[in-house]
Amino acid sequence: MESQFRIGVVVGGIVLVAVITYVRFCGSLSLPAKPPPLQGPQGTQRQLIAASTMSASAYRDYLDHDAAEAGVRAPTIDDMGKKLAYRVDDARHVLEPGKPAIEVAGLRLRVERSADSLVLVIQNLVDSDLGYEVTTEPSTGASICTSVRALPINAMVIAKGASETRTECAWRDGMSLAVTKVETVEVNPLSSFYLGQVPPALVGIDPRIARGHHGVDSKEPCPGVISQVVSSSLERGDLGWRDLVDFYARHRCQTFQFPISYRAFKSDNERPLPAER
Repeated sequence: MESQFRIGVVVGGIVLVAVITYVRFCGSLSLPAKPPPLQGPQGTQRQLIAASTMSASAYRDYLDHDAAEAGVRAPTIDDMGKKLAYRVDDARHVLEPGKPAIEVAGLRLRVERSADSLVLVIQNLVDSDLGYEVTTEPSTGASICTSVRALPINAMVIAKGASETRTECAWRDGMSLAVTKVETVEVNPLSSFYLGQVPPALVGIDPRIARGHHGVDSKEPCPGVISQVVSSSLERGDLGWRDLVDFYARHRCQTFQFPISYRAFKSDNERPLPAER
């Protein structure tokens, strides 16, 4: 038995040497063909999710879903791509309690004293909801302004036919309020719903004003911190309130992030939606 085993080992060795010698000098082993490349979308899970989110069909689904939540008619992609009517007044106006109101950029503005506060009453004069920004400077400076409780307001949108009363500062005898810039955009009902969910900080609204904001309640809160890149662009003047509001009027802030290259539409459907990052 032991001799048979040794003979088997020797024969196996001779066969192995013969195979190696043949492959080395006479040919090569035949390997199976490579499988064909994978078909369809490829990439990381995050890349695939981002790609699906940016598709026109996914965007349309968001519009339908969000319109149902808001209880408004679902707009088409073409509707969402229309230029927003924009108004701006950058003249300096000084308002005092008891003095006449002014009308600028589709808004009527007047100031009042309310107990220990100076407040600004902002009325929508146009036939649609308005995204708005009213930039002001209290005559006493801003250092004492946060010492009084801020009235709850929607700091992003004023509904058609409505008004907002916002706290400007603690009251001091003889004080006035300078209005330095007013900007507004007319928005459709879904865009108004979208803007109402946006934290004012994301569009660069002064924290003195933003602290009273109470917007649209949503199951999905939007990120509340502005990126450093966007903040720096606002400070340099490369980017404006109009650009940011134009983007968020067209995109749900829970899903889409502001692309730093984005600028407000100057004509209907001038670029595809959703906007590319």
